[in-house]
Amino acid sequence: MEQLSLVFERADTPPGLAESGSFAGEWGIPKDTAAGRRMFAERMESRRRDDDRDEFKPVERGWCLGTEAFREELLKQVNTPAGPSHFGEALHEAVEVRAERIVVEGLKRLRWREADLRARRKGEPGKVKLARELRSATTMPLAWIADRLSMGSRGYLAWLLGKRRKTKDKQPEQQPMLSI
Repeated sequence: MEQLSLVFERADTPPGLAESGSFAGEWGIPKDTAAGRRMFAERMESRRRDDDRDEFKPVERGWCLGTEAFREELLKQVNTPAGPSHFGEALHEAVEVRAERIVVEGLKRLRWREADLRARRKGEPGKVKLARELRSATTMPLAWIADRLSMGSRGYLAWLLGKRRKTKDKQPEQQPMLSI
């Protein structure tokens, strides 16, 4: 009980806040009295005992409270790279939205429609270029990129991406002519 009265008597509480009853009033407690604090303690204990885990699941693991449209709007606004405090589901969602944006922009550049991704060859140069862009700009796994761009398996995509690197490395350098 003594700890509970500290809620109303904290030093950093603005003057008049505890007396106004705004906090206690939300709980249906008319005045800050011993009886009011007892009623408050009983209600808090009752809430603690209630099994409201499902009610708070979105807050425990989620990062956004609101409608799906609100969440998508926030994800569209994410432009900064992830820092050390970013992790888990929120980070993955932001990266996936960024990757989707890159795919849509790439399709516009290539003047392709979504159906063209499925209709064109797996190793189409435009697809490979777009996959390379996704790999350099995001942390999306090869399996996701291969699936999203209809490029077959992640192994085939890895081979396609490595193929250019190897041919680039093997280009013959100009050797000086020997004079005989």
